[in-house]
Amino acid sequence: MNLPRKIAQIFAFVATIAIAAVFGFIASNYTRNTFARSEIDESTVYKVGEPKYVTFYDNGKKLTVKTDAATVGEAISRFDLVLNNGDKVEPELTAEINADNFYINIYRAHPVIVKDGVSEKYIMSASYDAKTIAKEAGLTIFDGDEINLMPNTNFLEIGAANVYKLIRNGGRTITVEEEIPFAEQTVKSYNLAPGTEEVQQLGEVGTKKVYYNVKYVDGKEVSREYLSEEVAKEPVARVVAVGANLIEMHPLTVSMGVNQYTTTVNGVTVERKETYYDLPMSGVMSLNARTCGVPATYTVRADGAKVDADGYVLVAANLSRYPRCSIVETSLGPGKVYDTGGFAAHNPEQFDLATDWSNGDGR
Repeated sequence: MNLPRKIAQIFAFVATIAIAAVFGFIASNYTRNTFARSEIDESTVYKVGEPKYVTFYDNGKKLTVKTDAATVGEAISRFDLVLNNGDKVEPELTAEINADNFYINIYRAHPVIVKDGVSEKYIMSASYDAKTIAKEAGLTIFDGDEINLMPNTNFLEIGAANVYKLIRNGGRTITVEEEIPFAEQTVKSYNLAPGTEEVQQLGEVGTKKVYYNVKYVDGKEVSREYLSEEVAKEPVARVVAVGANLIEMHPLTVSMGVNQYTTTVNGVTVERKETYYDLPMSGVMSLNARTCGVPATYTVRADGAKVDADGYVLVAANLSRYPRCSIVETSLGPGKVYDTGGFAAHNPEQFDLATDWSNGDGR
């Protein structure tokens, strides 16, 4: 009998039993830690904040609780749901729990071996997408490469359930999915109180596929040349409604010349008259900006109104009625008094708004 060979077989058998026992202990401890409180009474209510029903889905297990946890991460921590390296959570841990019947998915990482030629990489991954797993293993995947799921015939390979084999087909072009940021839009709302805001539409990032030609030297990437791109998903703008005064529904325009309307000032109804003038305002701002606590600069808004550093329309008014630095309502939006004029003597309720409507020179 070949004694060394028999000893080797016995050693391999004992090693297999030992590894199985270790993995059995880990799995048992993992399950116990993960849902140690799976029998929580769903009627439990936390007194701080407004409680909401939250449902966890974790590898086929379901747990519904009522909690005032503010974020996904706080809820997971509060109910002893242990996260291990490689686990993924949707929504992300920092996401706010902002609705009743809120759902949280936990994807548990599993052992994976990725083979690239003669090299092998062992990782823990929560994904079952071959390309994603290969990228998590730090491999660059070229267009045309194949990644095949192979049967794991050797349990001693760290107990990995899945083995992926990367087949290189000689390509040097890669496709990278990149985000397209969403735009911010502001609209006036006459149903909101002035100075308040309301999000009317949440922004969503778009995605695009960008194609690069990659050059490698000694197995390391040394350059990446942009080739082309195509939009996969258009971004959705974030729209914020800002409360506006009713007088802004009919703003002063260059063709109008004079705008007249009725408004209320300190509880008193007044007949407002608005006109506009187009003069350089640098001198006025130099004299008065420091008094008003702003930089001595101004800019021309997209609609032609001249505004200070805080966004207030520059206004000329009767200074005995509206002292310098007073914040006033105008049909072009909130304004601040910096100037005056001869009109103020005979019409104390008239505003002259600084614009670039006549010269169009940006000053």
